[in-house]
Amino acid sequence: MREPHPLLPAYYADAEGKQRYVDRMFDASAGDYDRVDRVLAFGTGSRYRRDALARGGLASGMRVLDVAVGTGLVAKEAAHMVGDRGSVIGVDPSAGMMSAAVVGLTLVRGRAEALPFATGAFDFLTLGFALRHLSDLDRVFGEFHRVLKPGGRLLVLEITRPAGRVATALLKAYMRGVVPLVAGLVGHSRDTPALYRYYWDTIEACVPPAQIMASIAASGFASVRRGLTLGIFSEYGATA
Repeated sequence: MREPHPLLPAYYADAEGKQRYVDRMFDASAGDYDRVDRVLAFGTGSRYRRDALARGGLASGMRVLDVAVGTGLVAKEAAHMVGDRGSVIGVDPSAGMMSAAVVGLTLVRGRAEALPFATGAFDFLTLGFALRHLSDLDRVFGEFHRVLKPGGRLLVLEITRPAGRVATALLKAYMRGVVPLVAGLVGHSRDTPALYRYYWDTIEACVPPAQIMASIAASGFASVRRGLTLGIFSEYGATA
């Protein structure tokens, strides 16, 4: 088993505790998620997601699975891009997040480690900023490879700790200080600031990009690659 990061005892004591903690925090903060995202991204989040999907090879007519769909921020952009001839399905373990999702999306409750879909069902699969919350990278990427058609595309979006101590310190100050403060001001749930503090701790502890790419390749994917935007936004791409 290859975990995305070690256990974080400040939040939970074991793997089961991690899953309970993550599920509870996302359910509790679901109503604030889109609002906080718009503020923190200065309104540029939609454009970034569209551009990343285009770089990943998303095209009109594709059948797409968005894993850890949350409130549908990635799935919404994908739906516009695939058009009427394509389709987008979102899967997520959080009932709270899906209840706050964009109206009109097809949503299924489930986990990335055991996707409730047939083998070879999709042309394109995306995971947006949720890799750190999973339990076993090898098992997850194995499932991703299973549900993609031969030649299907994988796109994983994630925030990565920057190179260099100064850049890391600045991002840490922003993510652990400024972001929870803003989340507390614009959010309504008292759990929302804690969720964003937890975000940074998972980013800081996450395994390096080389290990993520190795896990993708070991699961049967080819042409594994990583793009980087603004020094922190990683885009992992591969072909099934």
